[in-house]
Amino acid sequence: MGKASRRTRSATSPASIGMPPATQMPPAKRMPAGAQISVVGGRQPCPCGSGKRYKACHGRESREAEGALVARPFEGLPGECDWVALREVVPAATATVRTTAGRGAQEITIATVLPMAWPAMKRTDGAVLVGLQTTAASGDASRDVAVALLAAQAAEPGTPVSPADLPGLSPGPGPRLQDVLDPAGGFDVAVHEGFDFWLEGIDDVTSEVRDSMERANSAVVPTVKVAGVEAAYWCRIGERRHLRWVLSQPEDVLLDAVARLHAAGRTVLTPGSRYVGAFRAHGLIVPVWDLAADDDAADLEGPCAQFAQALGDALAASAPLTDGERRARAGVVSRQVTLR
Repeated sequence: MGKASRRTRSATSPASIGMPPATQMPPAKRMPAGAQISVVGGRQPCPCGSGKRYKACHGRESREAEGALVARPFEGLPGECDWVALREVVPAATATVRTTAGRGAQEITIATVLPMAWPAMKRTDGAVLVGLQTTAASGDASRDVAVALLAAQAAEPGTPVSPADLPGLSPGPGPRLQDVLDPAGGFDVAVHEGFDFWLEGIDDVTSEVRDSMERANSAVVPTVKVAGVEAAYWCRIGERRHLRWVLSQPEDVLLDAVARLHAAGRTVLTPGSRYVGAFRAHGLIVPVWDLAADDDAADLEGPCAQFAQALGDALAASAPLTDGERRARAGVVSRQVTLR
């Protein structure tokens, strides 16, 4: 922590405001269970009345809460599945969101990746871009992205927000994207062939940023969003083609439904395709298919719509799994997918 921060903390110590040291203070009255505990300096007595210093009592609980893993960080946002896809699956894409009236009702561009892996940036025209595929600072991706967004809003035009620029996370549950974004703003994804969108409308670009863009473009996996269904993405990795589809149903219910379809031979999308398994991402299940060598994203629109209908029927089924379906479920669960 810098010198300025230490001076601030010292200025609010008990001695500086005429209070006796904690060891000489009379016993405090304990606060009732569930009461709101105020935030004070780490060396001050905890307001709960425990007799401990704040940093060893509710201050520690606040720090632990900040680092606690949020299993579904994007739950409650419009397009949760696409948020997860842009965070984990799609290499180059953007979506436009809008902040709440209290946050200026500003349009914000959410991007998979920004130059130099910046968490956010404010362009010279005042436009704010926020990156999703960045290093996590806490156990809550929604919180991390919201902090970067707010930092970019407050930045000077033409300024990137680096990880070192982000303020510390304050105790408590926010701010999170669910607090910052207008739920009526939607989340319509535009997939790009590369990262040229970084430089749209910008004439004065540093060689460092341009080199970063060229390196990123050279590594892009060709990806296309399948029309007609939510969060299904065709991609080509080397000579092989795949479909990765982020689904929002609870894991156990979804795996039962997929097992019913798999046992009935209904997980085949197109001739030559096969269901190969799934992986977890931010609390959601992402099934994966290997596709035929000539399958393009447009070829999947009808089959994906049909599979979505069949999956809905399977999700609604209430009968126990048959022996064959249980075996299929065991096979489905055992498949951990890694695409290279």
